[in-house]
Amino acid sequence: MEEIEKQIETVLGKIRPFLQREGGNVEYVGFKDGVVYVNMVGACEGCAYADADISQGIETILVEEVPGVIRCEGAMSAPLDVLDPYLKRKEEQYKKLDEEK
Repeated sequence: MEEIEKQIETVLGKIRPFLQREGGNVEYVGFKDGVVYVNMVGACEGCAYADADISQGIETILVEEVPGVIRCEGAMSAPLDVLDPYLKRKEEQYKKLDEEK
């Protein structure tokens, strides 16, 4: 599982510069049963094209480049056992930011 997650992160790293040019980004949320869950952030958050970017762009690339990936969905459809670790990681990030202030 860790190897697949590393491959997913590598592919997302290739995609990010294109989203960042427009002020957006994509965060890896988790992976379960062949489905990658992502969160669109920045200018991509709430964008009318975010779902299309996920299904027609990010999903297409992930399915082609990472064996075992069959689909990509937004974080809102992630099961709790995938979402909980992501939320804990985010909480730790925010704590570190607070400590640095």
